[in-house]
Amino acid sequence: MQDINRIRQIGALGQALWIDFISRDLVRSGRLASLIEEGISGVTSNPTIFHQAIASGSTYDEDIRRLAQEGHSAAEIYEALALGDVGEAADCLRPTYNETHGRDGFVSIEVNPHLAHDTDATIAEARRLCSALHRPNVMIKVPATPAGLPAITALIGEGISVNVTLIFAVAVYEQVVEAYLEGLRRLQETGRPLGLVSSVASFFVSRIDTLTDKILDHRTSHGEPHLEPLYGLAAVANAKLAYQHYKTVFTGPRFEPLRACGARPQRPLWASTSTKNPNYPDTKYVDPLIGVNTVNTVPPATLDAIRDHAVTAQTIEHDVDRARSLMTEFAGLKIDTEWVSSVLLEEGVKAFADSYDKLLADIEKKRLAL
Repeated sequence: MQDINRIRQIGALGQALWIDFISRDLVRSGRLASLIEEGISGVTSNPTIFHQAIASGSTYDEDIRRLAQEGHSAAEIYEALALGDVGEAADCLRPTYNETHGRDGFVSIEVNPHLAHDTDATIAEARRLCSALHRPNVMIKVPATPAGLPAITALIGEGISVNVTLIFAVAVYEQVVEAYLEGLRRLQETGRPLGLVSSVASFFVSRIDTLTDKILDHRTSHGEPHLEPLYGLAAVANAKLAYQHYKTVFTGPRFEPLRACGARPQRPLWASTSTKNPNYPDTKYVDPLIGVNTVNTVPPATLDAIRDHAVTAQTIEHDVDRARSLMTEFAGLKIDTEWVSSVLLEEGVKAFADSYDKLLADIEKKRLAL
């Protein structure tokens, strides 16, 4: 009896599974090729992931030594290493990109997180990264900050594929969708094919529960009764409502003129789908969010859980009315989702910036030592 391949079963339901991890060893050992054979169809990265890969062990030491001897700074060394890994991963995924006609097979790399509040600098950095990698199956990650939104429009308008990251609120997601649509219209005005640009909107899931549960803990400790049933429910409900907005825009008449010209829908991507609370199931942010034209990017441990026991069914549209009522209930408790989103966005930007700074500091130590 053959083993069940849940990754491919989920893929057949319309959801692409990407791996939220990158390293030189992953690519050169053949493990990424094995994952692709198993059904993984993309790779995402961020400064935290690169910090884990580059700063630990000695895999990159020879390159760090060589680049240091050539007079490169820590920042230049980091970029050379990151571009090398992303380029090799993109080459590994190029057959997937070709076979899916540009739907999947992407590798994402993030702009410098310190540029999150600078539109022009974000655009310039994205252009530079795209030019340096020079591969059609690379996505540039741009955060959904107020400064990031016009950058998304500008980059899509130039034909640069974008992974919009750090989305937490449906209201912000709506703005991201509008930025993408405006970018497509600008691209259309240039006469270039719309089908050559792609985008995903990365909705961060588990962190919403982490913060909302803390608020509920605080309320409970101050005497508010009967809040326990609401623990761990906000994130999935929020994501389900985001998907409803996706359907309203991208499967309705509004998108049809762009679709007729070859434009691709901007797929929702569920990010931060590892379970942070050990009391919750390890596929809590996978099982209820399977749906057509979605992506879930998962770290290796969550991928192991998917292989073993994930649900393989269309679930994203189950209990949508319940999701609406839950968000109304949270609002009635004065748990403001826009406030939660703004806090999580700033925390996310800071976390990536801190990882970036720590990585540069660690490279500098290695640079001097080597």
